[in-house]
Amino acid sequence: MARAVVATGYGPPTVLQSGEVEVRDPGPAQIRVAVRFAGVGPTDLAIRAGHLREVYPLPPGGVLGFEAAGTVEAVGADVADVSPGDEVAVFLNPTLGGYAELVLADFWVRKPASVGWAAAAALPASAEAAIRVLNQLGIGSGETLLLLGGAGSVGTIATQIAVARGVKVISAVRPVDFAAAEAAGATPVDFHRPLAEAVPAVAGRIDAVMDASGRSDLEAAIELAGGAKRVITLSDPRGPSLGVALSGPVPEYVRDLLAEAMGLLATGRLRLRERTVLPLAQAADAHARLESGELRGKILLRI
Repeated sequence: MARAVVATGYGPPTVLQSGEVEVRDPGPAQIRVAVRFAGVGPTDLAIRAGHLREVYPLPPGGVLGFEAAGTVEAVGADVADVSPGDEVAVFLNPTLGGYAELVLADFWVRKPASVGWAAAAALPASAEAAIRVLNQLGIGSGETLLLLGGAGSVGTIATQIAVARGVKVISAVRPVDFAAAEAAGATPVDFHRPLAEAVPAVAGRIDAVMDASGRSDLEAAIELAGGAKRVITLSDPRGPSLGVALSGPVPEYVRDLLAEAMGLLATGRLRLRERTVLPLAQAADAHARLESGELRGKILLRI
């Protein structure tokens, strides 16, 4: 049995309780990892509250967590690229399970020696989403991207990668995050101002929109982009009804995206947001503080 934080049901943060789970041997194409750090993100909160139960069911005793970093403990019969003792970061979509001492993973990337454990655990889910959507948008040099929610973990990564590709990024963020957006290479606009007013003041045109917020004015973003064809949201459930693609991981591309992101992080071409680290037993507190707005940015649980 492995120590874990389990959900006793859907509800407030208090449904997260310390417990134990059984983690079986890895399947042929899986690895089992002894976790050092696990990431906590906004989607975890939505799953726990029951808002995404049709996509990510969380039965009583289920364990949250899309990303983690640790040491390979066992490998499946068909796994040839890592061995027990290797250090990895893992992406746990759609199985989850990161809030535990042990986890089974279908997607992983080696952790270079130059990347710390906390940074490795904070990378997989956010980087996979950021690079995936940029690729799906086909945004390229000389074009302008409107990024909604640009100050979050996904937005911060997407900004840096887009700028490196020669893209002009207009980032809708809170005024307190203007300096961070500019440091990443974006031109910030006030998230609270109507997009139809704020964006034209700094951009002649918008070629594509990436919604990493889930709480933005998609209608206005569509109008600025001249239609929904090049507008993608990561989490706004209204997207499909507006003609906007709701993007999710594509399994055959995940390993390549993780390798690209880890390479950028290892060479210093990608910087991550500052992280708050809490003990595993304080997972419920982490959720409560994220929901209240007291904590921002990436939160990690130390196992």
